[in-house]
Amino acid sequence: MKIELKKWSLDDKKSLSEVCSRVDRTYLSNRLPSPYTEDSAAWWLNMACEQEGHSGIFRSINVDGKIVGNISVEQKSDVYQKDAEIGYLLTTENWSRGIMTEAVRQICDIAFAKLDIIRITALVYEPNTASRKVLLKNQFVLEGIMKRAVWKDGHIYDLCVYGRLKDPL
Repeated sequence: MKIELKKWSLDDKKSLSEVCSRVDRTYLSNRLPSPYTEDSAAWWLNMACEQEGHSGIFRSINVDGKIVGNISVEQKSDVYQKDAEIGYLLTTENWSRGIMTEAVRQICDIAFAKLDIIRITALVYEPNTASRKVLLKNQFVLEGIMKRAVWKDGHIYDLCVYGRLKDPL
């Protein structure tokens, strides 16, 4: 199995729409539109292409040449400008295959090399044990738990805050 991260292009509108329409949204932010239309994909791809390498790294997750997910690291602003937040999603049929662990490893390397940051933050709903394990395998450390911080689909979740620091120079 070959796992690659590729820069998004405006031509990927249909693939992005298909992936985002098929993902399990249980532990995803509501800012991901539902349904995820090609217009939604076009808006996001334009933003990603404009911000790429400046304030974020945006990649498709490809397995054996097929797009199966999305991953990004977006730099924060103001006094938080040396921090960035990672976010990712993967189609359910590709869960538990080591794909996301490898994708997170790759994008962290890229983000630390290309963005002017010293840390990456990940915010994960407490019951999302699979995502939490992915982060731990990639040198993220649980820094704290925000109690009852998320309201999603009628459920209140604790929010786990993970951080990974850039290796010393």
